[in-house]
Amino acid sequence: MRRILTIDGGGVRGIIPATLLVALERRTGRLTRESFDFVAGTSTGAVLAAGIAAGIPAERLVSLYAERSSDVFRRVPLFSLLRRIVTGTMYDTGTLHALIRDELGPEARGWRLNDAPVDLLITAKRLSDGMPWYFVRDNPANSCRAGGYGLADVATASAAAPTYFRPWPVAPVGELIDGGIGVAGNPVYQACVEAFEYTDAYDPASTVVVSLGTGRLLQRDRPTWLWPWLGWLLTEMLRSPAEQQTELVFRHYPAARFYRMDLELEREIGLDAIERIGELRELGERLAGAVDWDAILDGSDERFRITEATTLPREYCRLGPG
Repeated sequence: MRRILTIDGGGVRGIIPATLLVALERRTGRLTRESFDFVAGTSTGAVLAAGIAAGIPAERLVSLYAERSSDVFRRVPLFSLLRRIVTGTMYDTGTLHALIRDELGPEARGWRLNDAPVDLLITAKRLSDGMPWYFVRDNPANSCRAGGYGLADVATASAAAPTYFRPWPVAPVGELIDGGIGVAGNPVYQACVEAFEYTDAYDPASTVVVSLGTGRLLQRDRPTWLWPWLGWLLTEMLRSPAEQQTELVFRHYPAARFYRMDLELEREIGLDAIERIGELRELGERLAGAVDWDAILDGSDERFRITEATTLPREYCRLGPG
């Protein structure tokens, strides 16, 4: 049995899937990369995927959100306003890149994708022409064009969400932004295409696919002026493709044992809502308590399995306060 793990984008909400992986590692006694053959991520999910590939324990990944999110999303009110006016962004992408390199550790910080011990897919979008890029390890069945790029660089590029971070340059590709913009906020379909169509190692009938979300807000207030409308548009560009990916995998690869774990948020939690890290961690722990990782890994779980052509599992977790 082969296993694929994919992780959505969502900024600080990445602590939710990270918390699920803590429960996985406690149950199995192994690092996440030892339970999965292929790991894919977009934006904050790309950062987690890089950490998983580097062998960072999930407990440490969770603590990074709690301890270092404020370094990345540093708020100095007047300076932040001036930065937004002058550059159109709020935070420093260089700080994000430095954090990723630092946390990957002395061995993995210099890795190319080909150096990773698991198959990887990290999504990004080129700013100049809007072309989606899927950074994967090279193998004889794919184009062998992406495995030589630096792991820290492509993870940074994937996390460079417009209005939050400036694009990140990856030579010779060019400047790249968040892979979730109109492409793959949830990269599960792209990962399945890569695994099933562009490698010789995966067969849908003998593969478990696990897709981890970062929380969904199904009901939002109607925007009433320009800035909220811009926020609404960005959220939709990230969310709508994510909804499509689940159904695409179900339709195109019905033989796979496909699981989607996510929860519904009661209210909006922005990508940079560092003040709500504790709340997000609690939500992740509550969702983790509902997951039987043994059954997920062997493909026997029925609670979170996608069994109908829908973007929601049959028992979609609604977890609010209390």
